[in-house]
Amino acid sequence: MLHFARWKSFLILLTVISGVVLTIPNFFDEDSVKSWPDWVPSKQMVLGLDLQGGSHLLLQVERDGLVKERLETLRGDVRNLLREDRLRYTNLAIAKQAVQVRITDPTKVEQAREKLQSLATPVSLGFVTGQSSVNEVEITVSDGNQLRLALTEEGILQRIRSAVTQSIEVITKRVNELGTTEPTIQREGADRILVQVPGLDDPESLKAILGSTAKLTFQMVDATSSVQDVLNGGRPPIGTDLLYDTEDPPQPYLVERRVLVSGEELSDAQPAFDQRTNEPIITFRFNTSGARKFGRATQENVGRPFAIVLDGSVISAPVIREPILGGSGQISGSFTAETANNLAILLRAGALPAELTIIEERTVGPGLGADSIEAGKVAGIIGAVAVVVFMILSYGLFGVLANTALAANILLIVGTLSVLGATLTLPGIAGIVLTIGMAVDANVLIYERIREEARIGRSAIASIDAGFSRALGTILDANITTLIAAVILFSLGSGPIRGFAVTLAIGIVTTVFCAFTFNRFLIAQWVRMKRPTAVPI
Repeated sequence: MLHFARWKSFLILLTVISGVVLTIPNFFDEDSVKSWPDWVPSKQMVLGLDLQGGSHLLLQVERDGLVKERLETLRGDVRNLLREDRLRYTNLAIAKQAVQVRITDPTKVEQAREKLQSLATPVSLGFVTGQSSVNEVEITVSDGNQLRLALTEEGILQRIRSAVTQSIEVITKRVNELGTTEPTIQREGADRILVQVPGLDDPESLKAILGSTAKLTFQMVDATSSVQDVLNGGRPPIGTDLLYDTEDPPQPYLVERRVLVSGEELSDAQPAFDQRTNEPIITFRFNTSGARKFGRATQENVGRPFAIVLDGSVISAPVIREPILGGSGQISGSFTAETANNLAILLRAGALPAELTIIEERTVGPGLGADSIEAGKVAGIIGAVAVVVFMILSYGLFGVLANTALAANILLIVGTLSVLGATLTLPGIAGIVLTIGMAVDANVLIYERIREEARIGRSAIASIDAGFSRALGTILDANITTLIAAVILFSLGSGPIRGFAVTLAIGIVTTVFCAFTFNRFLIAQWVRMKRPTAVPI
Protein backbone atom coordinates (compact mmCIF):
# COMPACT_ATOMS: atom_id res chain seq x y z
CA MET A 1 0.00 0.00 0.00
CA LEU A 2 3.05 2.24 0.29
CA HIS A 3 4.05 1.71 -3.32
CA PHE A 4 2.97 4.38 -5.80
CA ALA A 5 3.42 4.03 -9.50
CA ARG A 6 4.98 6.97 -11.31
CA TRP A 7 1.73 8.03 -12.92
CA LYS A 8 -0.05 7.91 -9.57
CA SER A 9 2.64 10.06 -7.97
CA PHE A 10 2.38 12.50 -10.85
CA LEU A 11 -1.42 12.80 -10.52
CA ILE A 12 -1.26 13.28 -6.74
CA LEU A 13 1.32 16.06 -7.00
CA LEU A 14 -0.53 17.63 -9.95
CA THR A 15 -3.74 17.73 -7.93
CA VAL A 16 -2.11 19.40 -4.94
CA ILE A 17 -0.18 21.91 -7.07
CA SER A 18 -3.39 22.76 -8.94
CA GLY A 19 -5.08 23.50 -5.63
CA VAL A 20 -2.25 25.85 -4.68
CA VAL A 21 -2.31 27.65 -8.04
CA LEU A 22 -6.08 28.07 -8.04
CA THR A 23 -6.01 29.44 -4.48
CA ILE A 24 -3.38 32.12 -5.15
CA PRO A 25 -5.78 34.72 -6.74
CA ASN A 26 -7.66 34.92 -3.43
CA PHE A 27 -4.60 36.50 -1.77
CA PHE A 28 -4.71 39.51 -4.12
CA ASP A 29 -7.24 42.30 -4.54
CA GLU A 30 -9.65 42.23 -7.47
CA ASP A 31 -7.99 45.05 -9.41
CA SER A 32 -4.60 43.33 -9.31
CA VAL A 33 -6.08 40.04 -10.50
CA LYS A 34 -7.77 41.75 -13.47
CA SER A 35 -4.37 42.92 -14.72
CA TRP A 36 -2.99 39.37 -14.90
CA PRO A 37 -2.55 37.65 -18.30
CA ASP A 38 -5.55 35.66 -19.51
CA TRP A 39 -3.78 32.31 -19.22
CA VAL A 40 -3.14 32.79 -15.48
CA PRO A 41 -5.94 31.45 -13.22
CA SER A 42 -7.68 34.52 -11.82
CA LYS A 43 -10.99 33.35 -10.41
CA GLN A 44 -11.65 34.34 -6.82
CA MET A 45 -14.14 33.11 -4.27
CA VAL A 46 -17.24 35.28 -4.14
CA LEU A 47 -18.07 36.48 -0.63
CA GLY A 48 -21.71 36.23 0.39
CA LEU A 49 -24.01 38.92 1.76
CA ASP A 50 -22.99 38.19 5.35
CA LEU A 51 -19.28 38.61 4.58
CA GLN A 52 -19.07 41.63 2.28
CA GLY A 53 -22.38 43.39 2.94
CA GLY A 54 -25.07 44.18 0.39
CA SER A 55 -28.81 44.48 0.00
CA HIS A 56 -31.63 42.19 1.10
CA LEU A 57 -35.15 42.71 -0.21
CA LEU A 58 -38.30 40.65 0.28
CA LEU A 59 -40.88 41.39 -2.40
CA GLN A 60 -44.54 40.43 -2.54
CA VAL A 61 -46.77 40.12 -5.58
CA GLU A 62 -49.68 42.56 -5.30
CA ARG A 63 -52.76 40.35 -5.32
CA ASP A 64 -55.25 43.22 -5.77
CA GLY A 65 -53.43 44.62 -8.77
CA LEU A 66 -53.13 41.20 -10.36
CA VAL A 67 -56.87 40.51 -9.90
CA LYS A 68 -57.81 43.95 -11.22
CA GLU A 69 -55.71 43.49 -14.35
CA ARG A 70 -57.15 40.03 -14.94
CA LEU A 71 -60.70 41.37 -14.59
CA GLU A 72 -59.96 44.19 -17.05
CA THR A 73 -58.72 41.64 -19.56
CA LEU A 74 -61.74 39.42 -18.91
CA ARG A 75 -64.13 42.33 -19.44
CA GLY A 76 -62.49 43.10 -22.79
CA ASP A 77 -62.75 39.45 -23.84
CA VAL A 78 -66.45 39.37 -22.92
CA ARG A 79 -67.09 42.50 -24.98
CA ASN A 80 -65.26 41.12 -28.02
CA LEU A 81 -66.96 37.70 -27.90
CA LEU A 82 -70.46 39.14 -27.58
CA ARG A 83 -69.82 41.52 -30.48
CA GLU A 84 -68.62 38.65 -32.65
CA ASP A 85 -72.10 37.06 -32.47
CA ARG A 86 -73.88 40.43 -32.50
CA LEU A 87 -75.39 39.73 -29.08
CA ARG A 88 -76.70 42.97 -27.59
CA TYR A 89 -75.85 43.65 -23.96
CA THR A 90 -75.91 46.31 -21.24
CA ASN A 91 -74.24 46.97 -17.88
CA LEU A 92 -70.92 45.30 -18.70
CA ALA A 93 -68.99 46.04 -15.52
CA ILE A 94 -66.59 44.71 -12.89
CA ALA A 95 -68.13 43.85 -9.54
CA LYS A 96 -65.81 42.56 -6.78
CA GLN A 97 -64.00 39.54 -8.23
CA ALA A 98 -66.30 39.12 -11.22
CA VAL A 99 -67.39 40.61 -14.53
CA GLN A 100 -71.15 41.05 -14.98
CA VAL A 101 -73.10 41.65 -18.15
CA ARG A 102 -76.83 41.76 -18.86
CA ILE A 103 -78.02 40.27 -22.16
CA THR A 104 -80.69 42.51 -23.70
CA ASP A 105 -82.70 39.65 -25.26
CA PRO A 106 -83.49 37.01 -22.56
CA THR A 107 -83.98 34.36 -25.25
CA LYS A 108 -80.30 34.63 -26.22
CA VAL A 109 -78.85 34.16 -22.74
CA GLU A 110 -78.00 30.53 -23.38
CA GLN A 111 -76.33 31.44 -26.69
CA ALA A 112 -74.27 34.09 -24.90
CA ARG A 113 -73.35 31.65 -22.17
CA GLU A 114 -72.12 29.10 -24.69
CA LYS A 115 -70.15 31.83 -26.47
CA LEU A 116 -68.45 32.92 -23.23
CA GLN A 117 -67.79 29.34 -22.11
CA SER A 118 -64.41 29.51 -23.89
CA LEU A 119 -63.31 31.99 -21.20
CA ALA A 120 -63.97 29.35 -18.52
CA THR A 121 -61.79 26.69 -20.09
CA PRO A 122 -59.62 25.06 -17.38
CA VAL A 123 -56.02 26.30 -17.36
CA SER A 124 -53.44 23.52 -17.80
CA LEU A 125 -50.80 23.35 -15.06
CA GLY A 126 -48.42 20.90 -16.69
CA PHE A 127 -47.04 17.91 -14.82
CA VAL A 128 -45.02 19.58 -12.08
CA THR A 129 -47.72 20.51 -9.59
CA GLY A 130 -49.42 17.13 -9.54
CA GLN A 131 -52.66 18.81 -10.66
CA SER A 132 -53.53 18.74 -14.34
CA SER A 133 -55.68 21.88 -14.58
CA VAL A 134 -57.52 24.53 -12.60
CA ASN A 135 -60.81 26.33 -13.24
CA GLU A 136 -60.01 30.02 -13.28
CA VAL A 137 -63.44 31.38 -14.23
CA GLU A 138 -66.97 30.23 -13.28
CA ILE A 139 -70.02 31.41 -15.24
CA THR A 140 -73.42 31.71 -13.54
CA VAL A 141 -76.78 33.15 -14.62
CA SER A 142 -78.90 35.32 -12.34
CA ASP A 143 -82.02 37.48 -12.69
CA GLY A 144 -82.89 35.64 -15.87
CA ASN A 145 -80.57 37.52 -18.23
CA GLN A 146 -77.47 38.50 -16.24
CA LEU A 147 -74.26 36.53 -16.75
CA ARG A 148 -71.60 36.61 -14.05
CA LEU A 149 -68.03 35.49 -14.75
CA ALA A 150 -66.29 35.14 -11.37
CA LEU A 151 -62.60 34.43 -10.76
CA THR A 152 -62.14 31.38 -8.54
CA GLU A 153 -59.82 31.43 -5.54
CA GLU A 154 -57.73 28.57 -6.90
CA GLY A 155 -57.46 30.39 -10.22
CA ILE A 156 -56.21 33.55 -8.49
CA LEU A 157 -53.65 31.55 -6.49
CA GLN A 158 -52.45 29.92 -9.69
CA ARG A 159 -52.10 33.37 -11.28
CA ILE A 160 -50.03 34.53 -8.31
CA ARG A 161 -47.77 31.47 -8.47
CA SER A 162 -47.27 32.00 -12.18
CA ALA A 163 -46.56 35.72 -11.63
CA VAL A 164 -43.91 34.84 -9.01
CA THR A 165 -42.21 32.45 -11.45
CA GLN A 166 -42.20 35.01 -14.26
CA SER A 167 -41.09 37.79 -11.90
CA ILE A 168 -38.07 35.77 -10.78
CA GLU A 169 -36.93 35.50 -14.40
CA VAL A 170 -37.38 39.23 -15.00
CA ILE A 171 -35.72 40.20 -11.70
CA THR A 172 -32.76 37.94 -12.48
CA LYS A 173 -32.26 39.72 -15.82
CA ARG A 174 -32.53 43.14 -14.20
CA VAL A 175 -30.14 42.37 -11.34
CA ASN A 176 -27.62 40.81 -13.73
CA GLU A 177 -27.72 44.02 -15.78
CA LEU A 178 -26.41 45.85 -12.69
CA GLY A 179 -23.17 43.89 -13.03
CA THR A 180 -23.44 42.20 -9.64
CA THR A 181 -22.02 38.77 -8.87
CA GLU A 182 -23.83 35.77 -7.43
CA PRO A 183 -27.16 37.37 -6.46
CA THR A 184 -29.67 35.17 -4.65
CA ILE A 185 -33.16 35.37 -6.17
CA GLN A 186 -35.63 32.76 -5.04
CA ARG A 187 -39.27 32.09 -4.18
CA GLU A 188 -40.36 32.55 -0.56
CA GLY A 189 -43.73 30.98 0.09
CA ALA A 190 -46.58 31.34 -2.40
CA ASP A 191 -46.37 35.03 -3.29
CA ARG A 192 -42.97 36.36 -2.18
CA ILE A 193 -39.53 36.67 -3.74
CA LEU A 194 -36.26 36.99 -1.83
CA VAL A 195 -33.54 39.08 -3.46
CA GLN A 196 -30.05 39.27 -1.95
CA VAL A 197 -27.29 41.10 -3.81
CA PRO A 198 -23.86 40.87 -2.13
CA GLY A 199 -21.51 43.80 -2.58
CA LEU A 200 -24.08 46.24 -3.98
CA ASP A 201 -22.95 49.69 -2.81
CA ASP A 202 -26.16 51.46 -3.76
CA PRO A 203 -29.27 49.64 -2.47
CA GLU A 204 -31.48 52.51 -3.68
CA SER A 205 -30.61 51.66 -7.29
CA LEU A 206 -31.71 48.07 -6.65
CA LYS A 207 -35.04 49.28 -5.27
CA ALA A 208 -35.49 51.58 -8.27
CA ILE A 209 -34.78 48.72 -10.65
CA LEU A 210 -37.12 46.26 -8.92
CA GLY A 211 -39.82 48.73 -7.90
CA SER A 212 -40.90 49.51 -11.45
CA THR A 213 -43.23 47.22 -13.37
CA ALA A 214 -41.84 48.66 -16.66
CA LYS A 215 -44.91 48.07 -18.81
CA LEU A 216 -44.19 50.07 -21.96
CA THR A 217 -46.87 50.66 -24.55
CA PHE A 218 -47.28 52.81 -27.65
CA GLN A 219 -50.82 54.23 -27.88
CA MET A 220 -52.48 56.93 -29.97
CA VAL A 221 -53.45 60.25 -28.40
CA ASP A 222 -57.07 61.32 -28.95
CA ALA A 223 -56.66 64.86 -30.28
CA THR A 224 -60.31 65.19 -31.37
CA SER A 225 -61.67 65.60 -27.82
CA SER A 226 -60.97 68.33 -25.32
CA VAL A 227 -58.82 67.41 -22.36
CA GLN A 228 -60.08 70.49 -20.58
CA ASP A 229 -63.67 69.23 -20.72
CA VAL A 230 -62.63 66.03 -18.98
CA LEU A 231 -60.67 67.98 -16.37
CA ASN A 232 -63.80 70.06 -15.72
CA GLY A 233 -65.76 66.94 -14.79
CA GLY A 234 -66.69 65.44 -18.13
CA ARG A 235 -66.23 61.75 -18.93
CA PRO A 236 -63.39 60.67 -21.21
CA PRO A 237 -64.59 59.48 -24.63
CA ILE A 238 -65.26 55.74 -24.88
CA GLY A 239 -62.07 53.81 -25.33
CA THR A 240 -59.78 56.49 -23.90
CA ASP A 241 -58.13 57.20 -20.55
CA LEU A 242 -56.89 60.43 -19.02
CA LEU A 243 -53.16 60.01 -18.38
CA TYR A 244 -50.52 62.47 -17.21
CA ASP A 245 -46.91 62.88 -18.17
CA THR A 246 -43.95 63.07 -15.77
CA GLU A 247 -43.28 66.80 -16.16
CA ASP A 248 -43.69 69.32 -13.35
CA PRO A 249 -46.54 70.28 -13.40
CA PRO A 250 -47.86 67.12 -15.09
CA GLN A 251 -49.62 67.59 -18.43
CA PRO A 252 -52.84 65.61 -19.15
CA TYR A 253 -53.46 63.55 -22.29
CA LEU A 254 -56.45 61.64 -23.58
CA VAL A 255 -54.88 58.34 -24.63
CA GLU A 256 -56.65 55.59 -26.56
CA ARG A 257 -56.73 52.26 -24.71
CA ARG A 258 -55.85 50.32 -27.83
CA VAL A 259 -52.18 49.36 -27.68
CA LEU A 260 -50.33 49.74 -30.99
CA VAL A 261 -47.14 47.99 -29.88
CA SER A 262 -46.03 46.84 -26.43
CA GLY A 263 -42.61 46.70 -24.82
CA GLU A 264 -42.66 42.91 -25.11
CA GLU A 265 -41.75 43.35 -28.76
CA LEU A 266 -38.60 45.34 -28.09
CA SER A 267 -35.42 43.54 -29.05
CA ASP A 268 -33.02 46.11 -27.58
CA ALA A 269 -32.91 49.37 -25.64
CA GLN A 270 -29.83 51.44 -24.87
CA PRO A 271 -29.15 54.78 -23.14
CA ALA A 272 -27.73 57.48 -25.39
CA PHE A 273 -27.49 61.25 -25.84
CA ASP A 274 -29.53 63.28 -28.32
CA GLN A 275 -27.05 64.68 -30.84
CA ARG A 276 -29.01 67.93 -31.19
CA THR A 277 -29.81 68.74 -27.56
CA ASN A 278 -27.21 66.53 -25.82
CA GLU A 279 -29.95 65.32 -23.47
CA PRO A 280 -30.10 61.69 -22.25
CA ILE A 281 -32.48 59.54 -24.29
CA ILE A 282 -33.22 55.84 -24.78
CA THR A 283 -32.85 54.34 -28.22
CA PHE A 284 -34.86 51.21 -28.93
CA ARG A 285 -35.32 48.62 -31.64
CA PHE A 286 -38.33 46.38 -32.24
CA ASN A 287 -38.26 42.77 -33.28
CA THR A 288 -39.62 41.86 -36.71
CA SER A 289 -43.23 41.60 -35.55
CA GLY A 290 -43.06 44.82 -33.54
CA ALA A 291 -41.36 46.70 -36.37
CA ARG A 292 -44.15 45.66 -38.75
CA LYS A 293 -46.89 46.76 -36.33
CA PHE A 294 -45.14 50.05 -35.53
CA GLY A 295 -44.53 50.80 -39.21
CA ARG A 296 -48.17 50.13 -40.11
CA ALA A 297 -49.44 52.25 -37.21
CA THR A 298 -47.25 55.22 -38.12
CA GLN A 299 -48.23 54.92 -41.79
CA GLU A 300 -51.93 55.10 -40.90
CA ASN A 301 -51.60 57.98 -38.43
CA VAL A 302 -49.24 60.54 -39.99
CA GLY A 303 -49.86 63.94 -38.43
CA ARG A 304 -51.36 62.54 -35.23
CA PRO A 305 -49.61 62.42 -31.82
CA PHE A 306 -48.95 59.09 -30.17
CA ALA A 307 -48.04 58.45 -26.56
CA ILE A 308 -45.18 56.38 -25.19
CA VAL A 309 -46.67 55.14 -21.90
CA LEU A 310 -44.64 53.59 -19.12
CA ASP A 311 -46.53 52.16 -16.12
CA GLY A 312 -49.52 54.42 -16.75
CA SER A 313 -47.53 57.64 -17.23
CA VAL A 314 -46.90 59.37 -20.53
CA ILE A 315 -43.16 59.56 -21.07
CA SER A 316 -43.38 61.32 -24.39
CA ALA A 317 -46.10 62.26 -26.89
CA PRO A 318 -44.47 63.16 -30.21
CA VAL A 319 -46.37 63.83 -33.46
CA ILE A 320 -45.86 61.32 -36.27
CA ARG A 321 -44.27 63.41 -39.04
CA GLU A 322 -43.66 60.51 -41.39
CA PRO A 323 -43.96 56.71 -41.31
CA ILE A 324 -41.30 55.04 -39.16
CA LEU A 325 -40.51 51.84 -41.04
CA GLY A 326 -37.08 50.94 -39.71
CA GLY A 327 -38.34 49.40 -36.50
CA SER A 328 -36.23 51.66 -34.30
CA GLY A 329 -36.66 54.97 -32.54
CA GLN A 330 -35.86 56.91 -29.44
CA ILE A 331 -37.63 57.97 -26.26
CA SER A 332 -36.92 61.45 -25.00
CA GLY A 333 -38.12 63.00 -21.78
CA SER A 334 -36.87 64.51 -18.55
CA PHE A 335 -34.15 61.92 -18.10
CA THR A 336 -30.87 62.09 -16.32
CA ALA A 337 -28.04 59.82 -17.44
CA GLU A 338 -28.83 57.49 -14.52
CA THR A 339 -32.61 57.33 -15.08
CA ALA A 340 -32.07 56.77 -18.82
CA ASN A 341 -29.69 53.91 -18.05
CA ASN A 342 -32.13 52.39 -15.52
CA LEU A 343 -35.05 52.64 -17.96
CA ALA A 344 -32.97 50.96 -20.69
CA ILE A 345 -32.19 48.12 -18.25
CA LEU A 346 -35.90 47.74 -17.42
CA LEU A 347 -36.92 47.65 -21.08
CA ARG A 348 -34.25 45.10 -21.99
CA ALA A 349 -35.25 42.84 -19.08
CA GLY A 350 -38.95 43.05 -19.88
CA ALA A 351 -41.99 43.97 -17.82
CA LEU A 352 -42.96 42.38 -14.55
CA PRO A 353 -46.24 40.45 -14.80
CA ALA A 354 -47.51 42.16 -11.63
CA GLU A 355 -46.61 44.95 -9.28
CA LEU A 356 -44.18 43.98 -6.52
CA THR A 357 -44.22 45.55 -3.09
CA ILE A 358 -41.14 45.69 -0.85
CA ILE A 359 -42.28 44.26 2.49
CA GLU A 360 -38.84 43.79 4.06
CA GLU A 361 -35.64 45.67 3.42
CA ARG A 362 -32.29 45.20 5.08
CA THR A 363 -28.90 46.55 4.21
CA VAL A 364 -25.88 44.71 5.56
CA GLY A 365 -23.03 47.19 5.79
CA PRO A 366 -19.52 46.27 4.64
CA GLY A 367 -18.40 47.02 8.19
CA LEU A 368 -20.43 44.10 9.55
CA GLY A 369 -19.04 41.86 6.83
CA ALA A 370 -15.49 43.02 7.60
CA ASP A 371 -16.05 42.27 11.29
CA SER A 372 -17.22 38.77 10.40
CA ILE A 373 -14.20 38.16 8.20
CA GLU A 374 -11.81 39.49 10.85
CA ALA A 375 -13.40 37.38 13.58
CA GLY A 376 -13.28 34.36 11.26
CA LYS A 377 -9.58 34.96 10.59
CA VAL A 378 -8.76 35.14 14.29
CA ALA A 379 -10.78 32.01 15.05
CA GLY A 380 -9.21 30.21 12.09
CA ILE A 381 -5.66 31.10 13.13
CA ILE A 382 -6.23 30.04 16.74
CA GLY A 383 -7.84 26.77 15.67
CA ALA A 384 -5.15 26.03 13.08
CA VAL A 385 -2.32 26.66 15.55
CA ALA A 386 -4.00 24.44 18.15
CA VAL A 387 -4.42 21.61 15.61
CA VAL A 388 -0.83 21.91 14.36
CA VAL A 389 0.60 21.88 17.90
CA PHE A 390 -1.59 18.94 18.95
CA MET A 391 -0.64 16.83 15.95
CA ILE A 392 3.09 17.51 16.35
CA LEU A 393 3.06 16.84 20.09
CA SER A 394 1.04 13.67 19.65
CA TYR A 395 2.66 12.15 16.56
CA GLY A 396 5.97 13.95 16.00
CA LEU A 397 7.17 13.68 12.41
CA PHE A 398 3.92 12.04 11.29
CA GLY A 399 2.11 14.99 12.83
CA VAL A 400 4.10 17.34 10.60
CA LEU A 401 3.16 15.26 7.55
CA ALA A 402 -0.51 15.26 8.65
CA ASN A 403 -0.41 19.05 9.00
CA THR A 404 1.05 19.30 5.48
CA ALA A 405 -1.82 17.18 4.15
CA LEU A 406 -4.28 19.32 6.11
CA ALA A 407 -2.88 22.51 4.54
CA ALA A 408 -3.19 20.90 1.11
CA ASN A 409 -6.79 20.01 1.98
CA ILE A 410 -7.68 23.62 2.75
CA LEU A 411 -6.00 24.86 -0.43
CA LEU A 412 -7.92 22.31 -2.51
CA ILE A 413 -11.23 23.41 -0.96
CA VAL A 414 -10.53 27.10 -1.60
CA GLY A 415 -9.23 26.38 -5.11
CA THR A 416 -12.30 24.32 -5.99
CA LEU A 417 -14.67 26.97 -4.64
CA SER A 418 -12.81 29.59 -6.69
CA VAL A 419 -13.07 27.58 -9.91
CA LEU A 420 -16.77 26.93 -9.39
CA GLY A 421 -17.40 30.60 -8.60
CA ALA A 422 -19.20 29.49 -5.44
CA THR A 423 -20.32 32.08 -2.90
CA LEU A 424 -18.62 31.81 0.48
CA THR A 425 -20.88 32.65 3.41
CA LEU A 426 -20.57 32.21 7.16
CA PRO A 427 -22.29 28.79 6.94
CA GLY A 428 -19.79 27.96 4.21
CA ILE A 429 -16.92 28.79 6.56
CA ALA A 430 -18.58 26.52 9.12
CA GLY A 431 -18.51 23.78 6.49
CA ILE A 432 -14.77 24.30 5.97
CA VAL A 433 -14.11 24.20 9.73
CA LEU A 434 -16.16 21.00 10.01
CA THR A 435 -14.14 19.51 7.15
CA ILE A 436 -10.87 20.38 8.89
CA GLY A 437 -12.10 18.59 12.00
CA MET A 438 -12.99 15.52 9.95
CA ALA A 439 -9.56 15.58 8.28
CA VAL A 440 -7.78 15.69 11.63
CA ASP A 441 -10.02 12.90 12.90
CA ALA A 442 -9.08 10.74 9.88
CA ASN A 443 -5.37 11.30 10.51
CA VAL A 444 -5.73 10.46 14.21
CA LEU A 445 -7.62 7.29 13.26
CA ILE A 446 -4.87 6.18 10.86
CA TYR A 447 -2.03 6.93 13.28
CA GLU A 448 -3.71 5.13 16.18
CA ARG A 449 -4.14 2.07 13.98
CA ILE A 450 -0.41 2.26 13.12
CA ARG A 451 0.43 2.47 16.83
CA GLU A 452 -1.67 -0.59 17.58
CA GLU A 453 0.11 -2.55 14.85
CA ALA A 454 3.52 -1.43 16.14
CA ARG A 455 2.66 -2.47 19.71
CA ILE A 456 1.97 -6.05 18.66
CA GLY A 457 5.48 -6.28 17.23
CA ARG A 458 5.06 -5.64 13.53
CA SER A 459 7.78 -3.92 11.54
CA ALA A 460 7.54 -0.21 10.75
CA ILE A 461 6.52 -0.71 7.13
CA ALA A 462 4.02 -3.45 7.97
CA SER A 463 2.53 -1.31 10.76
CA ILE A 464 2.11 1.69 8.48
CA ASP A 465 0.66 -0.43 5.71
CA ALA A 466 -1.79 -2.18 8.05
CA GLY A 467 -2.72 1.09 9.76
CA PHE A 468 -3.83 2.70 6.51
CA SER A 469 -5.62 -0.46 5.37
CA ARG A 470 -7.60 -0.89 8.60
CA ALA A 471 -8.55 2.80 8.84
CA LEU A 472 -9.74 3.07 5.24
CA GLY A 473 -13.11 1.39 5.82
CA THR A 474 -13.93 3.53 8.85
CA ILE A 475 -12.88 6.76 7.08
CA LEU A 476 -15.00 5.94 4.03
CA ASP A 477 -18.04 5.03 6.15
CA ALA A 478 -17.87 8.29 8.11
CA ASN A 479 -17.37 10.49 5.05
CA ILE A 480 -19.96 8.76 2.85
CA THR A 481 -22.67 9.16 5.50
CA THR A 482 -21.74 12.84 5.86
CA LEU A 483 -21.78 13.22 2.06
CA ILE A 484 -25.32 11.77 1.97
CA ALA A 485 -26.37 14.36 4.54
CA ALA A 486 -24.77 17.11 2.42
CA VAL A 487 -26.66 15.93 -0.68
CA ILE A 488 -29.95 15.98 1.22
CA LEU A 489 -29.22 19.47 2.57
CA PHE A 490 -28.47 20.71 -0.94
CA SER A 491 -31.62 19.11 -2.37
CA LEU A 492 -34.04 20.38 0.25
CA GLY A 493 -32.33 23.54 1.49
CA SER A 494 -31.91 26.97 -0.03
CA GLY A 495 -29.59 29.97 0.19
CA PRO A 496 -26.96 29.63 2.96
CA ILE A 497 -27.97 26.00 3.64
CA ARG A 498 -27.05 25.09 0.09
CA GLY A 499 -23.79 26.99 0.42
CA PHE A 500 -22.97 24.99 3.54
CA ALA A 501 -23.84 21.74 1.77
CA VAL A 502 -21.65 22.56 -1.26
CA THR A 503 -18.67 23.48 0.91
CA LEU A 504 -19.13 20.38 3.03
CA ALA A 505 -19.41 18.07 0.01
CA ILE A 506 -16.27 19.50 -1.60
CA GLY A 507 -14.47 19.24 1.74
CA ILE A 508 -15.40 15.58 2.15
CA VAL A 509 -13.88 14.65 -1.21
CA THR A 510 -10.69 16.63 -0.57
CA THR A 511 -10.46 15.25 2.96
CA VAL A 512 -10.48 11.64 1.81
CA PHE A 513 -7.90 12.48 -0.85
CA CYS A 514 -5.55 14.40 1.45
CA ALA A 515 -5.92 12.34 4.63
CA PHE A 516 -5.66 8.96 2.99
CA THR A 517 -3.91 9.40 -0.37
CA PHE A 518 -1.69 12.48 -0.08
CA ASN A 519 -0.68 11.78 3.52
CA ARG A 520 0.12 8.15 2.62
CA PHE A 521 2.13 9.41 -0.35
CA LEU A 522 4.19 11.67 1.94
CA ILE A 523 4.82 8.84 4.41
CA ALA A 524 5.77 6.50 1.54
CA GLN A 525 8.40 9.00 0.36
CA TRP A 526 9.76 9.22 3.91
CA VAL A 527 9.89 5.41 4.19
CA ARG A 528 11.68 5.14 0.88
CA MET A 529 14.31 7.67 1.94
CA LYS A 530 14.88 6.62 5.58
CA ARG A 531 14.13 2.88 5.58
CA PRO A 532 12.97 3.11 9.23
CA THR A 533 13.14 0.18 11.66
CA ALA A 534 10.58 1.70 14.04
CA VAL A 535 7.52 3.88 13.71
CA PRO A 536 8.26 7.41 15.06
CA ILE A 537 4.93 7.90 16.83
